[in-house]
Amino acid sequence: QVQLVESGGGLVQAGGSLRLSCAASGLIFSNYAMNWFRQAPGKEREFVAVIDWSGGPIYYADSVKGRFTISRDNAKNTVYLQMNSLKPEDTGVYYCTTDFRVRLWRTDAGGMKYWGKGTLVTVSS
Repeated sequence: QVQLVESGGGLVQAGGSLRLSCAASGLIFSNYAMNWFRQAPGKEREFVAVIDWSGGPIYYADSVKGRFTISRDNAKNTVYLQMNSLKPEDTGVYYCTTDFRVRLWRTDAGGMKYWGKGTLVTVSS
């Protein structure tokens, strides 16, 4: 059974930083690309970043490019999202997810197969 558990969310002032983690179990982690999505109150879930199975960053949403960095440690079955220069509009629940296709990747929420329960990030102005 695949499980994804996010952690690291919290309350931070604008301009601050947070590092999110997602621990994965029940899968051969190094076979799969991993994604981060987020959902702000009253809005649809949106793509944030994806990293391929070997650790090569693939793609960031324009809204976070240059501020967020996705990385992974395959030895620890963990993917990270380092968030710097946070803005109030970054507020939302952040989800770790995978499309569970071996050595392929995509960025659409509808194509994701497994999701964590999310971790809340609140950025105050």
